[in-house]
Amino acid sequence: MHYEGNIIRPPSEAYSILLQATVGCSHNKCTFCGAYKGVRFKIKPDNIIMDDIAFAAKYCRNQDRVFICDGDALIIPQKRLLAILKEIERQLPWVKRVGVYGNTKGISMKTEEELAELRAHGLKIVYMGLESGDDYTLEKVRKGADSKKMIAMGRKVRQAGMLLSITVLLGLAGRERSKVHARRTGEVLSAIDPEYVGALSLMLIPGTPLYAEYEAGRFPILTPEETLRELRGMISHTTLSNGLFHANHASNYLPIKAKFPEDKEQALKLIDMALAGEISLRPEHMRAL
Repeated sequence: MHYEGNIIRPPSEAYSILLQATVGCSHNKCTFCGAYKGVRFKIKPDNIIMDDIAFAAKYCRNQDRVFICDGDALIIPQKRLLAILKEIERQLPWVKRVGVYGNTKGISMKTEEELAELRAHGLKIVYMGLESGDDYTLEKVRKGADSKKMIAMGRKVRQAGMLLSITVLLGLAGRERSKVHARRTGEVLSAIDPEYVGALSLMLIPGTPLYAEYEAGRFPILTPEETLRELRGMISHTTLSNGLFHANHASNYLPIKAKFPEDKEQALKLIDMALAGEISLRPEHMRAL
């Protein structure tokens, strides 16, 4: 397989065939992200992508999922992306699901009919980084979209019949806006009603603008207790009709995996027990991105 630079994929795609169709991220301005700094976004040549699919046809026969990397492969023009999916169908007929990262820009460039066409050819799940439902925070971290756009694009993916997995970031708003960040993020998640929510805890990366803010004393990192209170507020304001709310990433202090709506109250009780000191938290040295 032909790979360039860092290959980033969701935790749930750990055992998938990783097909790199783009290099970097077309937005690449978020102040907290260091994944693609210094990398110029590009779509890889079709012949390289097709060669990798042929390689997977020979050597990846035990993997039934494909994740198309990198940061926002959904931005690939429809004709080219459709050709990639059709080649996966042809050469990897055992693959049950293809997934991609999709930001609001990439989603907005596809019509609902085009998204439905992609789904018909195997693209079954889109991973979207919401990070926060608080417009002030979204603007501050240069996310490139406000909450209204996030809701519209999330709903657009769902209306196309695709699964939607949304990532939110605990601690991103700092201390003063923690409660606002928690509440508004829960409200946006409720408005989109995705199948999956993944809550990560902020870990600052040296070299990023947000890290520089921290070093200058202008951005505080939440304590474990403050992070848990923010998570509690976010969960309490989130209503999902039939979704999984995960906070079991390696960055989190307290692993939570709850099916909504039935496990919501149990998740809140678990956080309360941790805040009361009845449950041990993950040690700082064991947290990771």
